[in-house]
Amino acid sequence: MNKFQSRNFQKSLLYALNGLRLAFRSQRNFRKHLLIAFLTFSVAFFLRVSIVEFCIIIFANTLVLVMEMINSVVEFVIDAYYKNKWAKLAKLSKDIAAGSVLLSASASVIISFLIYGSKIYELYYK
Repeated sequence: MNKFQSRNFQKSLLYALNGLRLAFRSQRNFRKHLLIAFLTFSVAFFLRVSIVEFCIIIFANTLVLVMEMINSVVEFVIDAYYKNKWAKLAKLSKDIAAGSVLLSASASVIISFLIYGSKIYELYYK
């Protein structure tokens, strides 16, 4: 076991919770995505989506938050490696990581519109 591994589950859990706290405190886009997720969950509750639909919405929103955290890690590692100097490979890596966030957020929006659209249609046209 190397020096960066924890043998204690509680310590590992505390490290993970600290990571979530750091993401929340330091990443503006993480906070925005978290607010959007909360609003999305509120709409799901209001429209009384099924449990399966709600699980799909949770998964889609969680994927966006995870991708935002991975994007932040990629940016931190690249900035540390290149000592905050501009480099073409650094830019490409950061752009690709940001693209993954955009792709997951777009999929989440589409999923939400499909689920909510069908519920709204049922409310007003049936």
